[in-house]
Amino acid sequence: MSKPGIDLDGLRANAAETAPGGVIDRDTVFEFSQHNDVVEARYAGGKLVAGFLVGRVHGDTLEFRYCQTHTDGTLAGGHSHCTIRRNDQGRIEIVEEFEWATGGTGTNIIRQL
Repeated sequence: MSKPGIDLDGLRANAAETAPGGVIDRDTVFEFSQHNDVVEARYAGGKLVAGFLVGRVHGDTLEFRYCQTHTDGTLAGGHSHCTIRRNDQGRIEIVEEFEWATGGTGTNIIRQL
């Protein structure tokens, strides 16, 4: 088990940049917890009623699966491969490359609040 140089436990973040046509946005708030290499997050806001992700960190990368329910009643999910970094202001950023279970891909940047 490994932990990244950046611990995500207690991190609150939102989507600072989203993929075109993406579902998460600046109103979507993520609350992360981490125990050793296992990372979880609950998120909601904007077009999302509720979302949950679970994954593992390996160094400065995070891989996870997500499921979420949208305000229009849609249920969706997929998986993501991410890079964890600090920006020039010292805030944690998670650069997420996602793929929906139904197809389609994109990139989001989730930034510490």
